[in-house]
Amino acid sequence: MTIVSLPASPRIPASRGSRRLPDQPRLSVGFILARRFTLCAFANFVDVLRLAADEGDRSRPILCNWTVLSENMEPVTSSCGISVHPKERLGSPARFDYIVVIGGLIEDEATLPPAYHRFLHDAAAQGVPLVGVCGGAFLLHRAGLLRGYRCCVSWFHHPEFLEQFEGLDPVADQIFVVDRDRLTCSGGASSAHLAAYLVDKHVGRAQASKSLHIMIIDEPLQADKPQPGITMNFKTRDPMVLRALLMMQQNIEQPFTVTEIARRIGHSKRQLERHFQAALGTSPQAAFLDMRLSLAHHLVTSGERSISQIALECGFCDSSHLGRMFRRRYGQTPQALRQAGG
Repeated sequence: MTIVSLPASPRIPASRGSRRLPDQPRLSVGFILARRFTLCAFANFVDVLRLAADEGDRSRPILCNWTVLSENMEPVTSSCGISVHPKERLGSPARFDYIVVIGGLIEDEATLPPAYHRFLHDAAAQGVPLVGVCGGAFLLHRAGLLRGYRCCVSWFHHPEFLEQFEGLDPVADQIFVVDRDRLTCSGGASSAHLAAYLVDKHVGRAQASKSLHIMIIDEPLQADKPQPGITMNFKTRDPMVLRALLMMQQNIEQPFTVTEIARRIGHSKRQLERHFQAALGTSPQAAFLDMRLSLAHHLVTSGERSISQIALECGFCDSSHLGRMFRRRYGQTPQALRQAGG
């Protein structure tokens, strides 16, 4: 097991903002790492700060600084087995501009220890924005710190979030979400773009672009850039269409109307229909039906679910409804396809 020590970063006094001294970093970030945190999400976030921090290329924490925080200073092991050694105890959150929680594997996560909950609640009370990266959104919500906020989760973990946090409406069709003093992102490469957003805001656009270019990332992406999830057989780069397709995918069992999909992504039904026609040569309704039938075809040929169960999972009223639509699309019923061996 490898221990990784981050470079020491100077302490920032509690008084910040307009009272910041000229020689103080413009952006200070404290990190909390969950057990079995995702190393990629953490490393991408830190590297954007590191590369933006120094006018040259020596990784000195001049314009930005970053610190891994801990209650007990014990190493924290990531999901891939590499461990990171904290640099400072929790202390006062007011010395940071942001507190970033890097989540771990969803199936392993419960809650953060009480000391971290107190620290995060103190940060919120003192107006320090909280950032949830990857599974960090789960942890912030379990700590009671996302009530009334929009939050971003990976399309891959959208069903788990809905299952664990009934009544919430997490965003899974954007790479990150900024809602007042809560910022959340889906993890992976999106954590670099969220970090670049913060660098742009506090340090400068040139430094944000420099970081991403050195990391071989073409350009900063805005928050509403669609996540690159599975969109079946549809090939398009139209952001509006991609977001709509992802929303369709995440709601196959209980399909939204086109009007509702358009409303949720902030556009009119007519705008959405025009974009679908231009990008895919079809309507949103037809694309959604094709998506549901493609999934049904896959389930019929690759599993042992009953046709009735498949119909419900793919958003059809019953097996008869699925059968009619399936025959129009594939020229035979689901039962005939299964009997023929796919």
